[in-house]
Amino acid sequence: MNIVRLLTFLLRLSKEIPRSRLKIAFIAAAGIIGGVASTSMIALITEILTARGDRTTLLAGLFVTLCILVPILRYVSQVLLIDLAQRSLLAFRVRLARNILNAPLRHLEKVGSHRLLATLTTDIGVIVEAITMVPLLMMHVAVVVSCLVYLGWLSWVVLLEVAGFIVLGVVTYQIPVVRAIRHFERSRRVFDNLVGEVRSLTEGTKELKMHRLRRRAFLRQMEATADQFRRASRAGHVVFTAAASWGQALFFVVLGLLVLLLPRFQEVDSKTLIGYTVILFQMMVPLEVVMNALPNLGRALASARTVEELGFSLEAETRERESDAEPSGSWGRLELKGVTHRYRRENEDESFLLGPIDLSFAPGELIFLVGGNGSGKTTLAKLILGLYAPEGGEIRFAGKSIDDDNREEYRGHFSVVFSDFFVFETLLGLEAGALDDDAKKYLTRLHLQQKVQVKDGQLSTTELSQGQRKRLALLTAYLEDRPIYLFDEWAADQDPVFKEIFYLQLLPELRSRGKTVFVISHDDHYFHVADRVLKLDYGKIEADLTVEEFLDAHRPVGARG
Repeated sequence: MNIVRLLTFLLRLSKEIPRSRLKIAFIAAAGIIGGVASTSMIALITEILTARGDRTTLLAGLFVTLCILVPILRYVSQVLLIDLAQRSLLAFRVRLARNILNAPLRHLEKVGSHRLLATLTTDIGVIVEAITMVPLLMMHVAVVVSCLVYLGWLSWVVLLEVAGFIVLGVVTYQIPVVRAIRHFERSRRVFDNLVGEVRSLTEGTKELKMHRLRRRAFLRQMEATADQFRRASRAGHVVFTAAASWGQALFFVVLGLLVLLLPRFQEVDSKTLIGYTVILFQMMVPLEVVMNALPNLGRALASARTVEELGFSLEAETRERESDAEPSGSWGRLELKGVTHRYRRENEDESFLLGPIDLSFAPGELIFLVGGNGSGKTTLAKLILGLYAPEGGEIRFAGKSIDDDNREEYRGHFSVVFSDFFVFETLLGLEAGALDDDAKKYLTRLHLQQKVQVKDGQLSTTELSQGQRKRLALLTAYLEDRPIYLFDEWAADQDPVFKEIFYLQLLPELRSRGKTVFVISHDDHYFHVADRVLKLDYGKIEADLTVEEFLDAHRPVGARG
């Protein structure tokens, strides 16, 4: 994507912003008119200097009119440009956020949260800044073009000579531009790493404070990354500056040749020579503006490529098929038939195949998923939840095969608390009604009534211990009241008292209400609570047993029934 294609890309993007077409058209028209008017003012000055009598008065009147018109056009276009910039920023952030949420979870996990954060906070701003520069560039290009037209009117020979130098400048300018854009792309890749290290700094502050050598090593690593970013960014700007300096030098060469050599080889009157000189100086400012804008366009090019490389579209909103259907309380069976999916074990590069999995679940079952770390429990859970699509086989729910058309509706039957859960400060997506009263009831049940209050669906705080925050996540799951629950290592951060409440009171209560409950757990002391125990090992179902069969199989040989 070169600079011309980038400008086309930015114009196409800007047209997709709501209610922006008329504004863009007006800004562009105002810019072009303003550019032509600015050139006309210079031409009028030249004419006024040599005019006589009534013609001087007429030209002076036109000049005053343009003096009033140009700043008005500039003011109106700039105000509209500011509004366009803010609308663009809003539109693209919302669109990219939607596209991220609609992307497959596996893809998001592969990209990484630090790269997503960098894109949402940095790339969008850089691209929008470039979009808002386009009308300004159009205005200055209009100034340059109108200047060239006036030069042609004065002398087509001089126009050809100047145009030849412009072509030479553009062609030679492309060589450093390509190199500069490569530097910006490299700096953008390094910026992803820098954002990741900033995240490590904010989330690992306590660990870094506790270990002096680790802290020093981390700071050295972060400084090295920041220096890589600095050097790559500096290199890009230096190359662009060198290119701009070359363009400026070429401009003065043209001016010198025009003033010093042209009169020696052809007859040129003073009026024409003054016109050449004034117009060339008039071209200097817009050319500098265009040159100075190119680094920002180069950064926008790098950001646009980054967004595309991450697999997200800025030009169209990707959508999953959404459904407003309410979860069905009566759903028959949930079946996995020959389901397979590849996954990676922690700290290992080799991928493992989960499955083929053949399982069937009924309403009101309490199922424990057990197995060692990396056995595939969480991957199986994400398949059951509809967060991963099977690579082979199918999932059937209530007699229907789950595919891209109904996966969103299928996910609506699950309430889940992940091991790496997140608690929102507002109880989002829940019916207002008696929400506060229900929340207060569950807060008491979860022993949080002294820690957290709720008003209008807003939690007073989420700054609690890990175990207490998990209880807040459980509060949300309770309030959702969906047919199927899944808890991933929920009790791992609970004290012994509340761990017992979870296994011996809360889980049996959910089952008694007809809920199907999946529990990923290592707490073998509480396996007897389950109806079924599924044991996984290296992606295979090693055992699918009733709790009696499982407990009997794991008793000492002499104690088995």
